Amino acid sequence: MKASFGKLKDDAFDFDYIQKYFRNKDHSEDFQVLSDKTCNDLDFEDLFILLDRTHSKVGQQYLYNQLRTIVVNENKASLNETLIKKITEDSDFRLSVQKRLDKLNRKEAYYVSTLFQEEHLHPPKWFFVIKLLSFTSLISLVLAFFNPMFFMVLLAVFCVNFILHYWNKKNIVEYVGSIPELLKLNSVASHLYVNDQFKKLSTDLPKSMAIINEVKSRMRFFQLEAKLQGELEIILWFVFEIVKTMFLLEPLLLFGVLKRLNTKRNHIHDVFQFVGHIDMLISIASLREGLNTYCLPNINAENQIIAKEMSHPLVFNCVTNDVHLSEKSVLLTGSNMSGKTTFIRALGLNIITGLTINTCFAKAMTFPLLKIFSAIRISDDLLNDKSYYFEEVLTIKELLSISQDGNNLFLLDEIFKGTNTVERIAAGKSVLSALARNGNKVLVSTHDIELTDMLLNQYELYHFSETVNENTVGFDYKLKEGKLKNRNAIKILEINDYPKEVIEEAMEISKEMDKIYTTN
Repeated sequence: MKASFGKLKDDAFDFDYIQKYFRNKDHSEDFQVLSDKTCNDLDFEDLFILLDRTHSKVGQQYLYNQLRTIVVNENKASLNETLIKKITEDSDFRLSVQKRLDKLNRKEAYYVSTLFQEEHLHPPKWFFVIKLLSFTSLISLVLAFFNPMFFMVLLAVFCVNFILHYWNKKNIVEYVGSIPELLKLNSVASHLYVNDQFKKLSTDLPKSMAIINEVKSRMRFFQLEAKLQGELEIILWFVFEIVKTMFLLEPLLLFGVLKRLNTKRNHIHDVFQFVGHIDMLISIASLREGLNTYCLPNINAENQIIAKEMSHPLVFNCVTNDVHLSEKSVLLTGSNMSGKTTFIRALGLNIITGLTINTCFAKAMTFPLLKIFSAIRISDDLLNDKSYYFEEVLTIKELLSISQDGNNLFLLDEIFKGTNTVERIAAGKSVLSALARNGNKVLVSTHDIELTDMLLNQYELYHFSETVNENTVGFDYKLKEGKLKNRNAIKILEINDYPKEVIEEAMEISKEMDKIYTTN
């Protein structure tokens, strides 16, 4: 554990399980929940794999939820930084916490969240029959010592109980993992809560842990069930199975425990969040330890975005760029592969990590509280008979509706590229003007140089460029002010040995089109 601090996690990532807590959580009071569309546009799963240094499945689910939701809580942010500093500087303290968290690193721990988020099984209407049969078995066993005839009664009841016992197996299978992990969770929380600084994260936690402990004795039955399946001899398991079948212990205890847990959902959630939050702080500390450059963002009310030596977290040896956006939005021009879309994603990801885990991949960053939306990856929806252009129309329409509220960051890549040039430019100008109002910020890339003149009042012009030599194309990936003046697309075709007649015709057509646009 000590050696792994500051390094990437060597583990498999099953996002179906990792997302489980996030998908079921109520986010109605959060500032923003990042949409699946935006996460797909920004390669969010790859980002999560980079950021995740948690030691428990509970912490992993909690971190995922934290990165997908933007919540405003300045007091907690200050406490987080104090704890991260302690975790980073005191390796013995960190290791003791990691050892506790590692107890929740089994796959079954993913299911703890279902105990307070999902509907529990309800006993069937004929559940009284189970109670009656269990009582009959007990009475028959006692009376059999006085009258051997009752052994026949016990055997007959056992046959019926056998059927009911294995009918209930399908019910218990999803809880035989989660309930024992809940006991572990409560135990881990109680050990972590001994630390005075962790107590500040949740002053009411002792009450929640005590309430869960009220059903601890009943839940231990499921912990024993799990251990017998994996650790003790098969003969002991067989004896235990006979006893459970004879008295129908599994259905009686299962529905009894679920009934009690159903009233303790909020308390289980409190303990889950406490442990998950601590694991998240260790993950953030480990992330920062492994970075050459990072900063804590300055989040203020001024409508400007400033970044010094900002990089894309997922690009190895990334070329850094400075950004200074005041009142206007940004229109980016440049050829393919020059770095436009990577830059747009880099800014979006840095603002997301700044707002969620108070960490940016830059020397310094300043930005306001923003909601982030994007339209970068758009594809045909063939199953629903929707073309690329129609999908784009629906996506942009949603962004226009959102833009009315203001204080949004819109990340766009080559707007309306699914239609003809004239209408693309006309619609693009109109939409980009509308999106940039109400204090919104827009970062958009385009190949339509005509838009640069149309949007001068609302957009700052920047570009990425390449250097074309005799046989090579080179990119410096540096953001430059102004609009792109050099066009090298046809030259790149020539470098790649396109037929001479194709190159010559393309050059002639290009010159003629330049004359038309210049005249107009």
